[in-house]
Amino acid sequence: MFDIQEELKKVPDNPGVYHMKNQFGEIIYVGKAKNLKKRVRQYFQSKNHSPKIQAMINNISEFEYIITDNEVEALILEANLIKKYRPRYNTLLRDDKQYPYIKISAHEKYPRIYKVREVKKDGARYFGPYPSAYAVNEIIDIIGSLYKLRKCSLKLDGTKKNQRPCLNYHINRCTAPCMGNVSIKEYKEEVTKAISLLSGREDELIRALREKMLAASENMDYELAAKYRDQINALELIAEKQKIVSANSSIDQDVIGSAMGIEEACIQIFFIRNGKIMGREHYLLTNIENETREEIISSFLTQFYTGTVYIPKEIYIEAEIEDMDVLEKLLSEKRGNKVSIKVPAKGDKSMLIKMIKKNALEILEKGSQRIKKNLDESMQVVGELKNLLELDELPLRIEAYDISNIQGVESVGSMVVFERGVPSKSNYRRFKIKTVEGPNDYKSMEEVLERRINRGLDNSDEVKGFNKMPDLILIDGGKGQTKIAEDVIANYGLRIPVCGMIKDDKHTTRGLIFNNREIEFKKTDPVYRLIYRIQEEAHRFAIEYHRNLRDKTLFRSELDNIENIGEKRKLNLLKEFGSVDNIRKKSVEELSAAPGMNIKAAESVFNYFNKQKTLQ
Repeated sequence: MFDIQEELKKVPDNPGVYHMKNQFGEIIYVGKAKNLKKRVRQYFQSKNHSPKIQAMINNISEFEYIITDNEVEALILEANLIKKYRPRYNTLLRDDKQYPYIKISAHEKYPRIYKVREVKKDGARYFGPYPSAYAVNEIIDIIGSLYKLRKCSLKLDGTKKNQRPCLNYHINRCTAPCMGNVSIKEYKEEVTKAISLLSGREDELIRALREKMLAASENMDYELAAKYRDQINALELIAEKQKIVSANSSIDQDVIGSAMGIEEACIQIFFIRNGKIMGREHYLLTNIENETREEIISSFLTQFYTGTVYIPKEIYIEAEIEDMDVLEKLLSEKRGNKVSIKVPAKGDKSMLIKMIKKNALEILEKGSQRIKKNLDESMQVVGELKNLLELDELPLRIEAYDISNIQGVESVGSMVVFERGVPSKSNYRRFKIKTVEGPNDYKSMEEVLERRINRGLDNSDEVKGFNKMPDLILIDGGKGQTKIAEDVIANYGLRIPVCGMIKDDKHTTRGLIFNNREIEFKKTDPVYRLIYRIQEEAHRFAIEYHRNLRDKTLFRSELDNIENIGEKRKLNLLKEFGSVDNIRKKSVEELSAAPGMNIKAAESVFNYFNKQKTLQ
């Protein structure tokens, strides 16, 4: 039994990371601290917590911590653990993109140009990040038409000649250095032009090309003049996509603004490279209840920049954040030179942040409108479900249950909750089956429902989240599973309607079983789509939990419970018959014929499974 007060005495004064766990062993919160002892104790000794933190504390069954050498290491570890476990009570960055870059290779006689999503210290030239792969592909195509740099991965030494050039040569997008069509010197001149273009010096290139175009036209070489004209048009196409912010700045910068909603916040970034806005992107953060703007910005910076491959020289934000110096130090180490986080009080960056904040607010408002529209539509479907089942009340809270086990072990149950027709993920629960041995879905479902109702009838704070009973229960299964659920509900003297969610031969949702009759839907029916979504979500949630348990126990199987079956025989049986279910159906003779088996071991397996059949 984990004694929190005793464990608090053991927490050291070092910097590090702590994580809180609930009664199921799930990590529900991750935090960092300069002093672990002071920080962790605050949760259990102070009374002045926000509702969100107090709810988290009420769910803590144990905690663990990891000591680090310094605050920077703690910051990195905290960000990595948040991304890995997605804890329920942490502010979470919903989208973690890896932006594309354009790379011009180094240490090759004929450098290549291509798209990458990882920046390495390999001497190559990287340009970006760009807002999308489409933008990168478009720019590479334009450069291909201008300078005809190769994209292939052939190792060229300037002498070897390939007899078959690729398609890019035939469509005039490559000079085919593989055939020796261009000298190393001529090729590198084109590479230099491409680097100038990607470095934001396209104005110089356009002026030079315009002079060449006029000269060619005066010499009546109209074909060459047309070529220069097309190159100028391509360069201007790139130039017009980039808004100039500061003509005097050559420093890479990110400028960040935010907008706050009730349940989520929007962060928008403008990527400025060589004084020009190369792109912008927005991110949504969830679990923001009672969080300040500064705390949300801090969470975003930590999660975003510890995961991205490129760190700019300067980052502009709208407000001072806690541990800004620690984050600067971390990002400087990652970049390899000094990174500054700045809060502009006036000037062009301050004005730009105001514009970005307006953009973020618009995105958030559009999202809220979309959510409201979706909620209205969901409530309409809930009303249709009520009428279909002839219920007395709207099923505002629907709970769905599923049982999962693989290889006959680690049976688990899932409870997903839909409120007003939309998922309420903070109310999802998982159950590790405790009283049932083997793959018995009926008994497992009975245990899950009894545990859920017992907690629901207990009004203590420890079971917060269970105290609201469902208006409708959905069971993943047919008449048998539905009857089990109905009996459990009746034994507690409750009146909660129960439906079974049934599937067709292709394992796709077909309809419901209610009051011992089947109700089938058309796949275009909105009620069908709701039931399908609920059933898939319950199944996904159970499988996800089961996989986590299975990873912990590696390759356990129900065969581990059988006398005379060791690791080798278990593996041989699974290889021979494919699954535990297939092994269950075999005779003693068939089992004994498997590699490594004998009559005694085969009888042990046969008797084990047939004894289970008798018990069921």
